[in-house]
Amino acid sequence: MTREELSRVIMVQGTTSHAGKSVMAAALCRIFAQDGLRVAPFKAQNMSLNSFATPDGGEIGRAQAVQAEAAMVAPTVDMNPILLKPEGQGRSQVVVMGEPETSASAQGYYKMKSQLWPIVTGALDRLRGEFEVVVIEGAGSPAEINLREHEIVNMRVATYAQAPVLLVADIDRGGVFASIVGTMELLQPQERALIEGFIINKFRGDPSLLDSGLDMLLERTGVPVLGVLPYFTHIHLPEEDSLGLRGGEESHSRVLDIAVIRLPHIANFDDFDPLKREAAVGLRYVSKGDELGEPDLIIIPGSKTTMDDLQWLKEGGLEGQLLARRSKGVPVIGICAGFQMLGARIADPQGVESSGKLIQGLGLLPITTCFQQRKATQQVEATVRRGHGLLTDCSGAGLKGYEIHMGETEIEGASAPFTVTLRSGQAVDGAEGAMDAEGLVLGTYLHGLFHNDDLRRGLLGWLAARKGATLPPSSLTMDSGKEFDELAALVRGHLDMAAVYRMTGLEELLQ
Repeated sequence: MTREELSRVIMVQGTTSHAGKSVMAAALCRIFAQDGLRVAPFKAQNMSLNSFATPDGGEIGRAQAVQAEAAMVAPTVDMNPILLKPEGQGRSQVVVMGEPETSASAQGYYKMKSQLWPIVTGALDRLRGEFEVVVIEGAGSPAEINLREHEIVNMRVATYAQAPVLLVADIDRGGVFASIVGTMELLQPQERALIEGFIINKFRGDPSLLDSGLDMLLERTGVPVLGVLPYFTHIHLPEEDSLGLRGGEESHSRVLDIAVIRLPHIANFDDFDPLKREAAVGLRYVSKGDELGEPDLIIIPGSKTTMDDLQWLKEGGLEGQLLARRSKGVPVIGICAGFQMLGARIADPQGVESSGKLIQGLGLLPITTCFQQRKATQQVEATVRRGHGLLTDCSGAGLKGYEIHMGETEIEGASAPFTVTLRSGQAVDGAEGAMDAEGLVLGTYLHGLFHNDDLRRGLLGWLAARKGATLPPSSLTMDSGKEFDELAALVRGHLDMAAVYRMTGLEELLQ
């Protein structure tokens, strides 16, 4: 297939990180899908501790999995060929086409760029050969002039694909006009020529107050503002990075108080989005022992650097506070790395994830973990094996989730809370996770646990009854399709979609 025969493209870039690129890309994916087009997302390089397992067992950034869901297609590794997972001390695990390739410093990674660029373009070309339109997301800002030499995710991709670019700016941060003009000034002439529209995002107030500024932008840059999108809180999509985490929320008016340990390298924290959205739950992220309080449930989340984060938990006083709460009957759930931390010890003899060789765990489950080079990345379906303790009201509930972890865990003398029935599309019948005899300490490798309505409501209801309270009814269901449709409707109402269709040449596909 020649370059001329490849599908249409459009690219979303931002003046800053957290400007709203990922959400805008998801919105365009859903809009194009609603309009009958076969659409796919693409991000050449993503740096995130939130990742996802594709159906064939590859690992990609969570944001691209969300965008694929918005596009109503299965996620593939072509949608995010390069994923960087920070490990601390200036290093990142480099995941290439869904598989861990190496661990590299920034300088080491820059030296890999010449090898990675053909992988990026190959993935993009394959998507363009399969779909009618590809929505490309950039990273950070295209105006980071100190990084231009090594850049493979913003304007280099736009130039390669000759993609029209929508530049998103966050007005909620202030300085929106300076950020737009400054970005344009720092781009090369051939790059500026690809910017075909600005989007001002997260605006609170009367849009007419912006009119004089929008006119000045057009006069100064020759590029129109195609939309002013309002700040919204009623549509819930997973956060891209930890900027979306808050240190704590007042929970005295809530039925339940749940504390999540905010590990330094917390990963896949969108596991807790459903809990945050439950009106009866006060969800808090805690970083210090004196912040723990007297919660109804403590959760230890995933981490990219399990042993280092466990050491942090010990040195900062959280270990003692957590164990003290557990001795008073407070339940504890560990997910992925949190599951490993609950055990007797963790070993890393080959230095797969840490420079340490062995560390003692919290001793709350009779398990031991040894890190190995192989990473498990699988989509999983399971059922609750038996109702006991935390899972008393969840017996037989079906689950969907995914596994992304290094290390093998041996379990001695603990029951398994779940039975896996499907792993990466293959029927299985295997035990998963561990639970103590009281049923008050639960560990699992399953991400997405709380996205399962029956399990979440059953567990929360049991916690409420345990303290003599009643969990109020909830209309919350994790229906992401509804969220994407609401997002698409909002963007259609505030973005000039006719101009978007013109700039991509997609008008002819809808005629």
